[in-house]
Amino acid sequence: MSKKATEFQKKEMSKLYRGKEIFKPLNTGWIDGSVACVREWVANIFFYRKGDTTIMIDAGYNYDRLEEKMGWLGIDPKSIQHILITHLDTDHVGAAEADSPGLFKKAKLYIGETEHRYLTGEVRRKVIYHLYRLPKVNIQNEIQLLKAGETLSIGDIQIRCFLVPGHSWGHMVYLIDDKYLFTGDTLWLGADGGYSFISSLAEDNKLAVKSLAALEEGLKRLGVRPMFLTGHTGWTDNFDFAFAHRDQLCSPFRKRVYDPSAPYDAYDESEDTEENAKAGFIAGVGR
Repeated sequence: MSKKATEFQKKEMSKLYRGKEIFKPLNTGWIDGSVACVREWVANIFFYRKGDTTIMIDAGYNYDRLEEKMGWLGIDPKSIQHILITHLDTDHVGAAEADSPGLFKKAKLYIGETEHRYLTGEVRRKVIYHLYRLPKVNIQNEIQLLKAGETLSIGDIQIRCFLVPGHSWGHMVYLIDDKYLFTGDTLWLGADGGYSFISSLAEDNKLAVKSLAALEEGLKRLGVRPMFLTGHTGWTDNFDFAFAHRDQLCSPFRKRVYDPSAPYDAYDESEDTEENAKAGFIAGVGR
């Protein structure tokens, strides 16, 4: 169902969120010498490179330009053997679904054990204030289930797993080598700092706010101040900026929280070009 769901989002979500100024994805490129991203309309997927190993964080839409854009970065899809999945929404797992082109069919997927219930069909993902059920995900790759608080290694890459339920019931974020935190749809970065992610897309907004506060405390206990890389609103290395509004929601239809620098229609990828991808590192926000 990923192709159908992808086309639905490209068409209908573009209409629904056009002019709301809430999606501000990074264009394709390298953020530093270790982390790169590919833009798929409103969403970013990420790659972390260390030595001879490159892992992927989220699998994006069922997107027909993914291999092309990975080529801009010098990353061969066949080299990807490990994909960390923050959650199982269409825009984060589509390229790994059974009806995708199969670029990553030999890769192992890492999914939180609670989030895995969406895959088994035990629960169904609901969005737009629980009015719309997303199609059931179908994945045939090898899967390794992750527990809250687990630490694992892929080669000499260390990954800490934080369970942050709210957007989805089993959403995970991943702290890699204590330097990079891939937040999926837990954190929304606005012009004046970070908020809990978009209210209309959450399973439980109160829980999402609690999870964001718990994440902040967990990072403080570890004594780390990582780079925060979000699924839809860029990156920051400013810890205080990232958690500036952790008790508030980005609410596109009710009390407005928005970013006036976000594009009118973030599904317009006209500025995402190979030339720009090779022009230098991508700037963050809140610096």
